[in-house]
Amino acid sequence: MAQSPGFFMAVTFLDHVACMARVEGASMQPSLNPGGSQSSDVVLLNHWKVRNFEVHCGDIVSLVWELDLIR
Repeated sequence: MAQSPGFFMAVTFLDHVACMARVEGASMQPSLNPGGSQSSDVVLLNHWKVRNFEVHCGDIVSLVWELDLIR
């Protein structure tokens, strides 16, 4: 089954430029998810800045644990 060019562009964008992620839990309170377990925030993760080493003091950095990808 052939995929449309838009599909490949979207995958490339999400892998290399930016993607959205949901913040859950209390680890980032009070900056993100101030409502605790009753709510969640959505953030835009900028892959481009990290790839170019443009991370500065005060920036929020998101890491993915490999075991989370298996679930």
